Amino acid sequence: MPSISSIALFSTLVSSTLCATTYDMVKGVRWLNVFQRLGFLWFLRQPHQRGRHLRYLERGQILPVGLRGPDDEPCYYQVDNTSTVPLNQKRNTVRISSKDEFEVGSVWIADMYHVPFGCSVWPAFWSQAPDWPTGGEIDTFEHWNMELNNQMTLHTDPGCNQVSPAQTSNVINSTDCSYADNSNAGCGVMDPNPSSYGERFAQAGGGVFVTEFAEAGISVWFFNRSSIPSSLSGNASSFTTDALGTPTANWPTGGCDIDTFFKAQNLIFDITLCGDAAGETSVFAQTCSGTCYNDYVVGNGSVYNNAYFDVASVRVYSVTGTNTTAINSAMPASRWTVTSMLALGGAVSLLLVL
Repeated sequence: MPSISSIALFSTLVSSTLCATTYDMVKGVRWLNVFQRLGFLWFLRQPHQRGRHLRYLERGQILPVGLRGPDDEPCYYQVDNTSTVPLNQKRNTVRISSKDEFEVGSVWIADMYHVPFGCSVWPAFWSQAPDWPTGGEIDTFEHWNMELNNQMTLHTDPGCNQVSPAQTSNVINSTDCSYADNSNAGCGVMDPNPSSYGERFAQAGGGVFVTEFAEAGISVWFFNRSSIPSSLSGNASSFTTDALGTPTANWPTGGCDIDTFFKAQNLIFDITLCGDAAGETSVFAQTCSGTCYNDYVVGNGSVYNNAYFDVASVRVYSVTGTNTTAINSAMPASRWTVTSMLALGGAVSLLLVL
């Protein structure tokens, strides 16, 4: 995820050929089993935590509660919106990471009804290799504060660039994906759809984010609820990418060899507060008033009433005839059970794999 905001530059699109590939589902679950079946765990260690005004909760700080609703309701989790945080203290929030890693030849699809937004809020649905920055990072959904548009970005070791993309967006923040340049801004593409983030996303009924992690390149599509292709409707067991049309963002392998710069990815949901993007003074002032920490993190938590994800489902597909799921041997391999959890102080409601 980028550490600072970069200025959007308009770019002339250069056409390139996208390969039509058929994918079969290898993992696909509704909300009750999202974290059990995809192996989502609390991320207990933060090697490069982006916000100093937040606390990612650990397992010992969690208490079990009842399930939120029937199996077909979405998974719901949020920033602590009930606690009054004193000055110089931190507010509870969440970061969860998949146990499984997904290799080149995968597609992951996240169906969401609501995404976090608000001043000081920096949410993301993204992926990274375990040895970041080696192995790369793919930001499918991300922005901050009261921005209107989703930003999709790659972060890699030096040498990866976006060259001749075939995409619908003409707003390119940067073509240099290196974490070492531009303060780790990465090579970002802005979705021109104003309902791809924030309040308008929810008003449109949410939507579906599709990320293709392929030998030919990396692509991201976004569809509002009313425009989801029929091939993705329901719990589709397979689909072909040519049914999706031109992606919103595309990074072809011609400028960034996928096998060189990317390795198997863990999927991650998180909600950061302030940090070096949302809280950077000039960035914060673009859409919010006051000071990020003093006027939002501190005090009454009701300012975070919209800082939550509603996730209907997460599905992972592999190229037909393959299974691109890789188990991370460093994590527990025993059979897991799913438990409904609530953070102390009523901070977070979600399902947790133990």
